[in-house]
Amino acid sequence: MRLLAALLSLAGALAAQTLTVTSARVLLDETVAIRAAGLTPGERVAIEASLTDGGDHRWRSHSEFDAAADGTVAVDTQAPAKGSYRGVSAMGLIWSMMPETKGTARYQPPHQFGVQTIEFKLLRGREAVATTRLEQATLAEGVARIPVREDGLRGLLFVPPGGERHPGVLVVGGSNGGLPGRQAAWLASRGFVALALAYFRYEDLPQMLEAIPLEYFGRALIWLSRRPEVAHGERLGMVGTSRGGELALQLGSMYPQIGAVVAYVPASVRVRACCGMTAITYAWTWKGQPLAYVMRPAQRGGAGGFTAAIAVENTRGPVLMISGESDHVWPSAEMADEVVSRLRRNHFPFSCENLKYRGAGHDAGQPGFVPAWHGTVRNPTSGQEMDLGGSPAAEAASVLEAMPKVLAFLRQSLP
Repeated sequence: MRLLAALLSLAGALAAQTLTVTSARVLLDETVAIRAAGLTPGERVAIEASLTDGGDHRWRSHSEFDAAADGTVAVDTQAPAKGSYRGVSAMGLIWSMMPETKGTARYQPPHQFGVQTIEFKLLRGREAVATTRLEQATLAEGVARIPVREDGLRGLLFVPPGGERHPGVLVVGGSNGGLPGRQAAWLASRGFVALALAYFRYEDLPQMLEAIPLEYFGRALIWLSRRPEVAHGERLGMVGTSRGGELALQLGSMYPQIGAVVAYVPASVRVRACCGMTAITYAWTWKGQPLAYVMRPAQRGGAGGFTAAIAVENTRGPVLMISGESDHVWPSAEMADEVVSRLRRNHFPFSCENLKYRGAGHDAGQPGFVPAWHGTVRNPTSGQEMDLGGSPAAEAASVLEAMPKVLAFLRQSLP
């Protein structure tokens, strides 16, 4: 036995060490298997991952693994002995990265929906004995991007390749304003015609989230429904995040062509204009009149909460919500539960579900395997600092589960 162990040790020492990933290039929502080989059985080695994000910030993770009897390490099936994350996670070396650049508040995606490169190193002690890299594509090959500047609309249409017709989805963002392109790019990469619609803080649109006419989104729905790339335009999907989740639920209750609603970390009530600093206090108007609102989501149970509650029971299709129990921006998990309760009380004829994630914060379920850590972030609209809540591990777990569920929900709900 001693001779065999010695021979195995010698073979491991003499073999060339390798570090590989199963695919050199994947979409941002895909997992890979990271493997090391040519090691001594039982040997402890480290794997380091690093990337430079779209804000030119450097991120890094470092975890140690014990080689198996055959001299290999399989990150997708093996927990690290210690390091940046715990437990088995195929993409743990990515989501557990921490910033190395001073002053970094959170990860920034690549510019112009570009490709992100992650470098991996296999370390024996301090020596790098093997390297490999992984490219993560934000957008699937062949997806077209069409700027939208018609009928007062401002946005970007993402169309899957191939010339076939696909279900249409309208995507709106939250209090950051601007263009919600990353989520729309993900949906288009998975077979949906997705319109990323800006409604404030973009080009010549209003600079603040105040007095936004909901008719604007009705025009966008009509425009999207008439696109030749969209199948069955009379039934569209609606996806929104944060204030956009509130908006998605509101629009779903108003426009019959919305046949499925996905609301990430939403409010169950209409909330005042963002972000407590505007002369106009209401966020939304309809037919020229302001809609009732609450000053803060915490007031949703008061007298104002009843008039400001979103009439989700009028929605003409199923509703799926994603929320975090450690959301520090607002209590999205509780408010999403309130939406479910309201729908059930009103005998809602379609499915409704709140995917509620323990330990996840305001980024719960957002698509893509990227560094999940964040510090205190500054809202670009208000300039105020915000604590999003949630832990990197819980955020990563919510992403892994929510992504396929959201895609399956939209595919089943839209023709």
